[in-house]
Amino acid sequence: MSNVPAKLLYTKDHEYVAPTSDPSVVRVGITDYAQGELGDIVFVNLPKKGDKFAEHASFGTIEAVKAVSELYLPVAGTVLEVNAALEADPAVINRDPYEGGWMVSIKVEPDHLAKLMKADDYKKLIGG
Repeated sequence: MSNVPAKLLYTKDHEYVAPTSDPSVVRVGITDYAQGELGDIVFVNLPKKGDKFAEHASFGTIEAVKAVSELYLPVAGTVLEVNAALEADPAVINRDPYEGGWMVSIKVEPDHLAKLMKADDYKKLIGG
């Protein structure tokens, strides 16, 4: 059974959005379910600080032993920070997708988060 923290928001593409102390800044990563489906993650290609993305735009790729997958930004925003630790150790996404394995921190319009799924809806999507 995948870990689906109640405090996060989710997408049908298996990304999560984690709130921060600033309501206009969120962290984005892939869910525990997604990392489990991908298998051992060996590389991530992430954007640069300052890059701007439209909602559902590809912001990078994630490579696992099984496949390479696109990463999609759940909401439009500007990249404020990239998790540099993933460059040296992308497998942290497998070990700790919600804390150490976050990918980017973005500045968003808080009202745009309303269309994302709550934990219960995401659990239904993944059959949990």
